[in-house]
Amino acid sequence: MRIGLIGTGRIGTFHADVLNRHRDVGSLVVADMDAARAARVADRIGATAAPSVDEIFAWGVDAVVITSATSSHAELISRAARAGLPCFCEKPIALDLPGTLAALREVESAGTVLQLGFMRRFDAGYAAARQLVRSGRLGRLHTVRAITSDPAPPPASFLPLSGGLYRDCLVHDFDILRWVTGREVVEVYATGSDAGPAIFAEAGDIDTAAAVLTLDDGTLATATSTRCNGAGYDVRMELAGELDQFAVGLDDRTPITSTEPKGPPPCDNSWPGFLERFAPAYEAELDAFVKVVGGERENPCDGREALHALRIAEACELSRSEHRPVALTEIAGG
Repeated sequence: MRIGLIGTGRIGTFHADVLNRHRDVGSLVVADMDAARAARVADRIGATAAPSVDEIFAWGVDAVVITSATSSHAELISRAARAGLPCFCEKPIALDLPGTLAALREVESAGTVLQLGFMRRFDAGYAAARQLVRSGRLGRLHTVRAITSDPAPPPASFLPLSGGLYRDCLVHDFDILRWVTGREVVEVYATGSDAGPAIFAEAGDIDTAAAVLTLDDGTLATATSTRCNGAGYDVRMELAGELDQFAVGLDDRTPITSTEPKGPPPCDNSWPGFLERFAPAYEAELDAFVKVVGGERENPCDGREALHALRIAEACELSRSEHRPVALTEIAGG
C-alpha cells in the first residue's frame, strides 16, 4: 500500500522510519510545512517527498498518517475523511471539545477510519495489566496510581500550543486508565502548581499536576505529572486490589532510588524520553493501523476514545480553575 505521512518532526521522522520498513507498505510519501525538512527525511530513507500537503491527497495514497503540529490535526483529519481515506493521527484530535467534535462528525459522516495514537495501549506492560485486571487476579480493584514525569521542561515556545499539562501529558494516563480498568471516570478533583521555571506561569500553564478520579464502580485513581523530573523519564501505573497489586513501568530503568538498606540499587540508565521508553509500542500501533487499512483487524483506538480522554482533561482544567470537584456530566460531548 501507499501511505502519505504529514509532519516530519521528531515523532513524524520516527513513524516514517517504521512505515518505510514495514513489509506491507510499498511506498511512502512524506510532507511537511518545512518542505526542506521533508526532503531530508525522504532522501535518508528512500521515500518520496511531496512539495506540500496538497500533493499527499492529489497523488493518490491508500491512507494518511498525521504527525504534524497539533493545531493542524482537526483540519487534516477532516480532509482525509472527505477524501475517503483511512487516517492515523497522533493525539490530540484538537485542543478543545468543539474542534474535536467537528472532526469526529466529519469522520462519522464519511464512514472512514480514524485511529488515534495512544501508544500505551500497545505497550506490553499495560497490556498485561489489562489482562490481569480482567482475570480477577486482584479481586476488587480499589486503587490505581498513575504517574507521568518528564525529565526536563519542553521549549518555552511549545507551551502555549500544547493545551496544558492535563491535555498534553495526563491525557495519556486518562486514556490508559479507562483502557486497563474497563471503567469510566465519573468525577475529578484536580490541582496544579506553576512554582517551577517561569516559562509555565508566563504561558498560563502548570509544571506539576495532581488529580483524584472516581471511577463508575467506586475505584479511586490518582494521576500525577510533572515537567521537571530530573531523575529521568518516569511513566508508571500501580493497581491495587483486595487480593493482589502490581505495577506497570517498574524495572531497572525506573528513575527512583530506594532509601531502604536492602532496597534495589539506584538506576543509572533511566529512560531519556518517551520515544525511547515506548519505541516498541509506537511500532506496534502503526503495524495495527496498516492491518486496519488492509482489512485484517478492527480499529483498536478510534476517535471517540480520544474524546473520552479529552473530556477528563477538560474536567481537570475546570476543577483546577474553580477549586472544586467536577462531574463528567458537566463536560460536553458525553
